Amino acid sequence: MRTARGDVRARWVVRATEAYGVGLPGQRRSLAPVNSSMIVTEPLGDERWTALRWAGAETILDGGLLYHYLQRTADGRIAIGGRGVPYRWGSRTDREGPVPAVTVDELRAGLVRLFGEPLRDVAVAGAWHGVLGIPRDWTPGVGADPATGVAWAGGYVGEGVAAANLAGRTLADLLRGERTALTELAWVLPPGAAPPRWEPEPLRFTGIRTVYGLLGLAQSIERRTGRPSRVAAVADRLAGR
Repeated sequence: MRTARGDVRARWVVRATEAYGVGLPGQRRSLAPVNSSMIVTEPLGDERWTALRWAGAETILDGGLLYHYLQRTADGRIAIGGRGVPYRWGSRTDREGPVPAVTVDELRAGLVRLFGEPLRDVAVAGAWHGVLGIPRDWTPGVGADPATGVAWAGGYVGEGVAAANLAGRTLADLLRGERTALTELAWVLPPGAAPPRWEPEPLRFTGIRTVYGLLGLAQSIERRTGRPSRVAAVADRLAGR
């Protein structure tokens, strides 16, 4: 492996950079880096927590098509996340720093929509964002090719906390040449195989942005009517899910 500061020789090179690896040669279309943003509130205090009836450490998913995910922090705040700018042209990862104000406002509005009056005037204490790695078939995978000495794992679609642990243990068995229950799992691809690649630009940008637009429209329709929207099914088919 050749780097700017020197060369490294090893039996295996493991590519486990998730969406941040799309800038590597030949990897531009391997994953779609989709942005995810989070905010955290000020500490809420006992009175607010009592009003929310959120006494434990439960995590919450709001069930929307463009969903929010929430958790109570150890110091008594709420952290809530969701999508900001979903995808940037050419699979660029976000290097602009601060979370856009419109995204912060949308996430705060999501809190108020879920919990109402107790959080109507809650202050936002911080915001951050990162990117998720989404394969074209929406399926994470693990692989190791003895012919090239390259192994890889990724494509967790936002579920990497647990999946990356399993992938790491699976890779360890693969690289030792052992046949175990982990190496027989369905997400282990045969040597030389790779997940399907995303379409080239401008199809990739247009398709992903269209899917998110359709999901937003479907969510608005469902909130207004209280019934599932057929627009969501169209978005899912376009996304390949």
